[in-house]
Order: sequence, then structure tokens, then C-alpha cells
Amino acid sequence: MLTSSLQGIQVASETGATDPIVRVGTGVVAFIGRTLRGPLNRPVCVKSFAEYQAVFGGLWQPSALSYAIEQYFENGGRAARVVRVANAAKPATIQLPTIDGGALVLEARSPGTREFLRASVDYDNIPNNGAETPSFNLVVHRLRSPGSEHVEDQEIFSAASVHPESPRNIGVLLAESSLVRLRGPVPRLRPLQTERGDLRSFAAYVASNPDGDDGRPLSDYDLIGSATESTGLFAFGEQDSFHFLYLPALSRDHAVGASALLVAARLCRARHAMLMVDPPVEWTTPMAALTGVRETPYSSDQAVMYFPWVQVYDRLRGRIEQFPPGPAALGVLSRLAASSEPWSPTTEGDAPLRPGFRPACTVTEEQRIRLAVAGVNVLQSVRQARPTSARTLAAARATIPEWRYLARRRLALQMVDSIVRGTRWVLFEASVPVVWRRLARQIGQFLAQYEIDGAFPDAAPGSAWFVVCDERVNPPRQTPSTSVLFGYNVGRDGVWICWLLTHEAAGTTVQQTSLNQLQSAGGKPPLDPDFDVATLLHEHFKA
Repeated sequence: MLTSSLQGIQVASETGATDPIVRVGTGVVAFIGRTLRGPLNRPVCVKSFAEYQAVFGGLWQPSALSYAIEQYFENGGRAARVVRVANAAKPATIQLPTIDGGALVLEARSPGTREFLRASVDYDNIPNNGAETPSFNLVVHRLRSPGSEHVEDQEIFSAASVHPESPRNIGVLLAESSLVRLRGPVPRLRPLQTERGDLRSFAAYVASNPDGDDGRPLSDYDLIGSATESTGLFAFGEQDSFHFLYLPALSRDHAVGASALLVAARLCRARHAMLMVDPPVEWTTPMAALTGVRETPYSSDQAVMYFPWVQVYDRLRGRIEQFPPGPAALGVLSRLAASSEPWSPTTEGDAPLRPGFRPACTVTEEQRIRLAVAGVNVLQSVRQARPTSARTLAAARATIPEWRYLARRRLALQMVDSIVRGTRWVLFEASVPVVWRRLARQIGQFLAQYEIDGAFPDAAPGSAWFVVCDERVNPPRQTPSTSVLFGYNVGRDGVWICWLLTHEAAGTTVQQTSLNQLQSAGGKPPLDPDFDVATLLHEHFKA
């Protein structure tokens, strides 16, 4: 039996109770930027650079994202969610003529000059009723290169029709296509059967026109996107889980602006993820970095920064170039996340860069410690005898001192994200005491396993965590909702980190607070069974 004496809540296993909460991973990185090709504003999960090449087209000099993905996987990255955005890019078109001089015009779903498509029309197994026959077969291919027979993707639409009332209307069918869509209206007559120009070819095809356009360099607004249209940063849906977010530079000479970073930081807050921020290119020495970070207005315990830039061989330019350190650092973090828990003391500070990567400047041990205190971590090409625990970008300005350290912040984010995802079943239940008890039991078992695994080494046994889910945090409300208060002890008497989680039909909210602050407001210790959590929460948030 698993038991917690805090708040009088007893946690024990019970047959038929809610399924255990699954602990989410911590090594998936979300990237957003410009690519050679691929679907726009749709997250795609890739687990190697080869998978990225197959979908998005590989390295491309105008694309800082393509280099970031390569360096991420070369340093041990495990998985990436990639969103492609573009600025005024145009899709290639295909024209399939009709007998009356019109045409069925298709356009590529993915814009750009590297989307090589071809289409073919035939009448196989279609009844021949002359010009009045509205049906035809359409085949669409995506090719590796123009004129090749290396087909990367294929779609077949059999018995398609131009009749407006037909359930097989070509406009309706193409709405489900991932390769092409209809441009303009459906023609009155079906397209002509495609004739083979070369009798040696297996089939006849019409190649796409050279009217695609890769667009202009990105702006901050392209990265930000639109919430109503689910574009840019808003393309990441709730099901697209990630644990770090990285925004590559807009181009070789233009870093991401403050507006995009602020929206990205808000997204990370909502998704319980960390934001990787690159140091400015002007920070060429450790002293410049120390001066710069003190003058930087941006500070967050959900952001992390590494220094210095790295020197890597650019396969397209054929020479050593300097690149931002974020992707390489993310590769190291993802690699270590696969073999250790986020609270492990060696998780972030004990792994060097992979061969082929070297820091752009030398950082002494004294400078490394000073940078760490300021909230900037240092990439190393060799393993350090005395590694420094990685810090968040909040440094001494962190609202919770423990969250100056990346390991402790990642633990908290993993814990909250896991509980949010694992307790959504309450949305389908009434907010009644029996449901509250089940919810408290489920979260208690989850936190107890963290304690068993050593996530709270400084807390006294039996008082490392607590769960409150009763009428104190679930007063009568006009709208149905269920709330639960949970937290853990950071190892100092009376200091707790806790969250108030509320599930309701309109969405889920997580408010972070600390019971030591609430205790000061109410004058009673958190172990007191008469401790009025609901009243203190009301007074705390009102203040």
C-alpha cells in the first residue's frame, strides 16, 4: 500500500481504479522554419536526418532549419517535430486539357521549386459513352527529381467525375489528397486521356509546370503564424507532444526577433516545455557573453542558453563555418534523456559534443562557472572532470531557487505534463467526491513512484509530496469542473512547489503556486489537517 499522510489523503491501490499515469518523455524537440519542400504548417515527426530529407528535402543554404536538424541528429538527437513555414512561396501547377479547350488545373499542396509532380488521365474500365461520359481515372506521382522514375509518393483516384452532383466529383476527391488540390472550377467536360509521347515509357504523364516559387526569406510573423488558421507556432496541436522548442535563425544574417521569442515562450508555458535560445553572434568571447547576459532583458526559468557558437563543416559550402550552438546542445540533451531521468545530476553537464563539432572559442573553468551562475551553459568538446550543473536562463532571478537548475525544472515540467495528460478522464465524469478520491489516488500513486525512483532526495521519507482533491479545492461552481492541488517538498522545511490543476469543458488550466507562501498567509503548517487550502488559495490569487 502506498500512503501519504499529508492533508489526510491516503493513497492506496484499488482494483478498478483509473489507469496509472504514464510518465512522459523529455527528449523530443520541436523545430520551425524554412525548408526546401514538404507540407506547410503541419508538424511532422522525424527520427533521423534521412527521414527529414525524405520529407523536407535535405540541406539548403537559405534554410537555417535544415542545418539545425542535421546538427541535432549528429549530436545524438532522438526525435524532432518539424513545422515548415514559408513567405509568399507558390506551388507548381499541372494542366490536364479537355476536349473543349478548357483544362483541369491541379496545384501542388506543398509550394516551392522542389516539388516535382506529374499526373496521368486514363479511361480504363470506364464505360465509353462519348463526350457525355463524365468519369475518368487520375494518377498523381511525386518524383525524387524531374524526369526520373523514382516515385516517392503516389495517389490514384479511380472513377473520378466532373459531374457536380456525383459523390466521386474530382473536387471532393482532391480535398483528401496530400499531393495536389484543385485550382479553379471543375471543368464541364472530363480531361482528355494522356497520350504517351515516348512509346518506350510505361505510361503517359503530364509533368508539373516550372511555376513554383520558394518565396522570400522568413520574417518573425511567418514564424508566429495565426491562431485562427493554425499556422506557424500555432500549428503545434495538443497531440504534438514536445519537450524543447527551437526557432532557427530567419536566415544566415538575421536572428529571430524578440516578438517571435515571446510567442514561443508563451507556447512553452502552455505546453510545459523548455525554449532553447541562441546567444547573439556578437558574443565571441566569454567576457562578452558575461557582459551581454547581464544586459539581456529576457529571463525565464523555462528557457535555456548554451555558449559558444560551434564550428562545423558545411557540406554545401565545402568549408568550416560557425553555427549557433542550440541544435548541437539539444542533440546532447535528447541523447542523455534516452538513458537517464531528468533529475539525474549528470544529465546536462557530463556529455561533450560529438566529433566534428568544436566550440568557436576557449572557455576556462573559472569562466565556465561564472557563466553558469549568470544562467549560460558552456558546450565542451571533451568530458569535464568537474561538470557544472546546467542552468536555466533565469539564473539568480528565478522565482523558485530550485528552478535555476535545468534538471529540477525539467523534473517539474515532466511531472505536470504527465499529470495533465493522464487525468483528462475527469472531463467525462461528474465532479463528485468519489471522482475526487479516484483522482487523488491516481496522482498519489504517480508521485509515490517519483519518490521511490529518487526524484526527491532531500525530502524526508513520507513527506515528499501531497495531493488535495476534495471540497476545499472543489467548491460549488456554475460550470462543471474538477480541481486538484498537488506538489512536492524541495528539501527545506516548509518549502513546497505545488500546482492547482483544473479540468473543465472549456480547457485545462494549471496555476503554479507554493504552499510556503500560502502557509505564511494562513499561519498554519501544511501538515495541519485543518489547514484551509481553499481559503488560502482564494486569498493568494486575489492578492
